[in-house]
Amino acid sequence: MRQFRRRKGPLTKNSFLTMSSVAALAVSFTVSAPVRAADDATIQKWITEFQPSTLSKDDQKKELEWFAKAAEPFKGMEINVVSETITTHEYESQTLAKAFSELTGIKLKHDIIQEGDVVEKLQTQMQSGKNVYDGWINDSDLIGTHFRYGQTIALSDYMTGEGKDVTDPMLDVNDFIGKSFGTAPDGKLYQLPDQQFANLYWFRYDWFTNPDYKAKFKAKYGYELGVPVNWSAYEDIAEFFTNDIKEINGVKVYGHMDYGKKDPSLGWRFTDAWLSMAGNGDKGIPNGLPVDEWGIRMEGCRPVGSSVERGGDTNGPAAVYSITKYLEWMKKYAPPQAQGMTFSESGPVPAQGNIAQQMFWYTAFTADMVKPGIAVMNADGTPKWRMAPSPHGSYWKEGMKLGYQDAGSLTLLKSTPADRRKAAWLYLQFIVSKTVSLKKSHVGLTFIRESDIWDKSFTERAPKLGGLIEFYRSPARVQWTPTGNNVPDYPKLAQLWWQNIGDASSGAKTPQQAMDALAAAQDSVMERLEKSGVQKECGPKLHKKESAEYWFAKAQKDGTIAPQRKLANEKPKGETVDYDTLIKSWPATPPKRAEAK
Repeated sequence: MRQFRRRKGPLTKNSFLTMSSVAALAVSFTVSAPVRAADDATIQKWITEFQPSTLSKDDQKKELEWFAKAAEPFKGMEINVVSETITTHEYESQTLAKAFSELTGIKLKHDIIQEGDVVEKLQTQMQSGKNVYDGWINDSDLIGTHFRYGQTIALSDYMTGEGKDVTDPMLDVNDFIGKSFGTAPDGKLYQLPDQQFANLYWFRYDWFTNPDYKAKFKAKYGYELGVPVNWSAYEDIAEFFTNDIKEINGVKVYGHMDYGKKDPSLGWRFTDAWLSMAGNGDKGIPNGLPVDEWGIRMEGCRPVGSSVERGGDTNGPAAVYSITKYLEWMKKYAPPQAQGMTFSESGPVPAQGNIAQQMFWYTAFTADMVKPGIAVMNADGTPKWRMAPSPHGSYWKEGMKLGYQDAGSLTLLKSTPADRRKAAWLYLQFIVSKTVSLKKSHVGLTFIRESDIWDKSFTERAPKLGGLIEFYRSPARVQWTPTGNNVPDYPKLAQLWWQNIGDASSGAKTPQQAMDALAAAQDSVMERLEKSGVQKECGPKLHKKESAEYWFAKAQKDGTIAPQRKLANEKPKGETVDYDTLIKSWPATPPKRAEAK
């Protein structure tokens, strides 16, 4: 992977999630299409490209004909859409934009730029009211921002109202697995997923099934070497491979991998649900209520605080435990250079072959982790590794979210002129349509539709993808979700994390001091939002400060969880599950509605 220097603005994880060489910070594809209705030959050409598909070729033809007809009023228009730089969006900008232009006569320019730049340009349009882009693909992490500022189109209203004539009758919104991610407290859909990837547990399946290692592990710990269910088992496994096995085939091995440099990339290491994995926040899917995985309490639709003294959990015992374990494991079990690495530098390390497991691993790395000839691949094209659901910390309770899922999502702004918005909406639907979605899923491995996940083409490909398909077909999948509605201004709050947690990583502050500072900083931002009145009905309204004990007792009285008191024992007995047994326990057939073609 290459790390790019940016001019300004927040640096975000998806800037680094492609290992392909990108020659410039911004890549755009302008397609000059003939201003005419798509003829049958053009439609047939693109149907050939969009294989496999969950639709029959006849139904693909019907859907493409619908797009051509619906686009007739907008022929010759030049429409601008933007997304971040990952493999999925490269396919859209290079192939799908060209197809759309040839089919509709709309000239489509699809820019792919760093995610931080996407957020920066989005803020510019929202603040100035000037139309920068006609359509946006931005993380659903911004859902709390979008619905509170009142500048984003509610798609559920748009599809049945102003945009009804340009809404694909075959779109099938209920087929999208992340529909809840873009749904606000008012029940309306503001963002529709275009790509998704999860943050899972990664491990060396060949080492974990080695009879000698299994016998030695059980003799020492009293339970089986397997996929860790809790953090205690993860820690035991990290200790075992680092200090008991030590070397495999003459190479020093480590039981853990992470990164710790005080750098913007350290921020999403934690905002991407690390605290929830430990047990921070409350029960609730997709996000805890009233307290979410950032530790922000929301009552009704209003954020009321993130510090424990305001009823939040950002600096509570569960959050401090999560930072403590992060630092302890990196020091004890990761390669020495991990402490000084950024996200982009640490990402390729597991593929080099000397890492036993990694709890914080993005499935967007899958395509690069299955390349032939690398150290973690077998000669027959199957991986030596697997991915599985992540273990949970000692504060975690059943019903909480358990990990993070990125969801780059379709978004329209009110400041875009109505005709341009309609033309952009046609393109945004096209790139998630059933006609193209399955092929796009095979290219980028970032699933958005239930029907794609269960398609026979992925049943056939599953053995070479290390558990990716099994996870997305599993009931566990719903516990992996993006940042949610409790976060009132994602750009302003997200940048606080790397600065404050970086102080703990560098040793300048204790975990408690770092989280106290982060909680105070988040409350300060929300206080400014409250005083400004810029977010009207659902903006922050901070609670007055009370003692921690007041909030511990209130949670107990109310039957909620956060904030939790400090546990007397933060390391219960380790628990594991056999990987092959686990995946056999999951459903072997899709939900009934996804069976139909």
